[in-house]
Amino acid sequence: MLLHHHRFEPDTSLYDLEAFRTELAGSRSPIAPFKTALRELQARLDDRFRAGADIRDLVRGRAWYLDQLLAIAWARHAWPDDGIALVAVGGYGRGELHPHSDVDLLLLLEDDDDTAYREPLTAFITFLWDIGLEIGHSVRSLNDCEREALADVTVITNLLESRLIAGPEALREKMRERLSAEHVWPADRFFEAKWQEQITRHYRYNNSEYHLEPNLKSSPGGLRDIQMIGWVAKRHFGTEQYADIVANGFMNDAELRILSQGQAFLWQVRYALHMLTDRAEDRLLFDHQRTIAELFGFKDTPERLAVEQFMKRYYRHVTALAGLNDMLLQHFDEVILRGKQALETIGLNERFETMGGYIQVRSRSLFREQPAAMLELFLLMARHPEIEGVRADTIRLIRDHRHQIDDHYREDPHHQRLFMEILRAPGNVPRQLRRMNRYGILGKYLPEFGRAVGLMQHDLFHIYTVDAHTLRLLKFLHGFRRPDAKDEFPVAAGLIHQLPKLDLLWIAGLFHDIGKGRGGDHSEIGARDVEQFCQRHHISTHDTKLVSWLVEHHLLMSMTAQKRDISDPDVIRDFALIVRNEARLDYLYVLTVADINATNPTLWNGWRASLLRQLYAETKRALRRGLKNPPDRDDWVRETRNEARSLLQTIGIGRTQIDTLWESLGEDYFLQYAPSEIVWQTQGIVAHNASHLPLVLISAPTLDMAEGGTKVFIHTRSVDDLFAATAAAMEQLGLSIHDARIVTSHNNWTLNTFIVLDSQGQPIRDPDRIEEMRSHLVEELDDPDDYPEIVTRHTPRQLKHFKVPTEVLIEQDPANERTLLELTAPDRPGLLARVGRIFMEQNIALSTAKIATLGERVEDVFFITTKAGEPLTDPLRQQQLRERLIEVLGV
Repeated sequence: MLLHHHRFEPDTSLYDLEAFRTELAGSRSPIAPFKTALRELQARLDDRFRAGADIRDLVRGRAWYLDQLLAIAWARHAWPDDGIALVAVGGYGRGELHPHSDVDLLLLLEDDDDTAYREPLTAFITFLWDIGLEIGHSVRSLNDCEREALADVTVITNLLESRLIAGPEALREKMRERLSAEHVWPADRFFEAKWQEQITRHYRYNNSEYHLEPNLKSSPGGLRDIQMIGWVAKRHFGTEQYADIVANGFMNDAELRILSQGQAFLWQVRYALHMLTDRAEDRLLFDHQRTIAELFGFKDTPERLAVEQFMKRYYRHVTALAGLNDMLLQHFDEVILRGKQALETIGLNERFETMGGYIQVRSRSLFREQPAAMLELFLLMARHPEIEGVRADTIRLIRDHRHQIDDHYREDPHHQRLFMEILRAPGNVPRQLRRMNRYGILGKYLPEFGRAVGLMQHDLFHIYTVDAHTLRLLKFLHGFRRPDAKDEFPVAAGLIHQLPKLDLLWIAGLFHDIGKGRGGDHSEIGARDVEQFCQRHHISTHDTKLVSWLVEHHLLMSMTAQKRDISDPDVIRDFALIVRNEARLDYLYVLTVADINATNPTLWNGWRASLLRQLYAETKRALRRGLKNPPDRDDWVRETRNEARSLLQTIGIGRTQIDTLWESLGEDYFLQYAPSEIVWQTQGIVAHNASHLPLVLISAPTLDMAEGGTKVFIHTRSVDDLFAATAAAMEQLGLSIHDARIVTSHNNWTLNTFIVLDSQGQPIRDPDRIEEMRSHLVEELDDPDDYPEIVTRHTPRQLKHFKVPTEVLIEQDPANERTLLELTAPDRPGLLARVGRIFMEQNIALSTAKIATLGERVEDVFFITTKAGEPLTDPLRQQQLRERLIEVLGV
């Protein structure tokens, strides 16, 4: 691989090779001395790493010392002639070895016939395994090398990087000659194949550098991207030095510095990973992130954890490397693939033109003389969607001149108008904002956004950095405009075309999380920031208030849907009182759906979708009715009963049967359920009346149903531990409970409804699976004496990387004469069953539950009373309940 300015000189004091040879000569078996040498060499390298030695000296030093040991081992075997050589290839061929990197070796034969070499070859390879070397080896003749390299680009890539360790150098030179670009894989074909390989690799990582647990080698901006530049340059220029790329005008000194510093940082992290895990580990997993942050000297501060500071540095390096990789590969594309083509040039205006579909400046002095052109470029791309991207030379000019974007630049009315024109462009505005971010313009023009670049929140809920999440949110918003979006996001896809000003949505999206990592409530900080932005950009007072409100309340809708009982008319009215008008509601709904989807792909499911749709529809109805005319609870109950009764009578169920069942039900039942659900449950109970077994009804959602989950209704005698046993039985079925409505009649029968999803977050529709669920629940719940055993059947899994404190908030819900208990705890199988047991121990009755799993934690809301149906107001009982939950769930 290409070498940097850093000149490696082997440190012969690291390990005494002469003493090793002496020890080897006096030893009965060579295995023990070699094992000891490898172990002692690595221990000394690790000591120097901890002491802060230059990582390049350590990585190359290990390769150099291994060269010496392998050459000594090679000399101990009887090779019949000079028709074989030991060659280092791949990463080892570049002279780079981390503690547990594969030692890639080629046993190179001059002739195809290996008969004379088989015995010493077998002995040599066995010896290397015996001394504990993790080798990757191949035995190939010159003909084999040529044939296999011709067939597979990964083979030619591996063999491109070769060094002789032992044997005749002339043999390696013959291989190099046969594999030259004149014979196999000319530069254009090689580049095209490697570029496609990189595109495929990046796609596996969602084309994002910002992974929760990134792969140091394969994620965008990782070591493979650095190597990619070297491979292509080596094939095209035949160069061994990055400095030669600079000399050829394909890279400048500043870019060489980005490359060198980025590689050194990634090498440091990789070395630490190998050392800490004692294996070839390239995934930067959570527990390793914390340990390495501490090893590198990062300390927690009141604003930011040490691990978050460390990961911010990681993301800044890989973002810079990914951008450099993009630019250089595009440069190579222009020269290697399209260098001989006559590219069509089309003028856009006196400052810009396109060449081969890519925009470029007409004068290299443009950005220096007219800095506003840095914004104009993105405006032109927004107005001309046919432009494929920015030419490499122009990307470099942007990076060289972006320092001009300072306070004076931001205050210039012309620049402010240009930025607003970008936001108001009719095309794919989020794509231009992503490009502005990639080239470092967005964070310069919006310093608040710049502070959020690479900012990681160390949990499993937020799986992207703040800037990556924000840009994903904007991408989702734009996606709602596509014709096919109505299939997955019917409400959002309809609303996005009705919103009067999309630029206000882009602004709210840009600023919604911009206050994170700055101490205090990020929503309030963002609201202040966006208000200043709007004032600076001369946005009307009305629109400024709307955008500021959206940023301040961007979590309101998801929190209300997931944590409040939205079947309660008072909850709808309270929410509507904050929203105030339909315009705010429409913008907030669209922003909320995009925010959830951009936070974590696993969060969005049919159940969350149905909650938001229900909250949106009920609030829209309340706003249209008028906030001064809230629905009367008695009217609501009466209308529900009348509609359900009418439906039941049309299917042949008599008034007496209905009244007999309903007289034992309180008004809460008719507030919580829609008429159609009441009909379904009543019909099932009437038909089941003669059976002594629990009634279990399961309703698989149809595609047009609002529930978004599979509904399970259980009607049986109300006994202690029923909720806990039900939760345990559902967890045994691999189901996750997302909503629970617990109703107990006056004569102690339950009417409990659960919304469940499978392990993939999907509703269950398969009839066989539904019948399996039904019979399992009937069998588990038919004998209350079995409940304690059912509840204790689960054991929690260990939470590997996160310490999620168990928190219990208890407050009153006086309007409904009950108590609200909010529980935050580590997620684990059996959690709801344990909660149910604690409620039973403490003589607590459960009326409704909202279950939300957010990454590694759950945030569940329970509406509870005493067994007598009264709110839990006694401070002592509240404290006992809180302490018991923390004691049981906090382990």
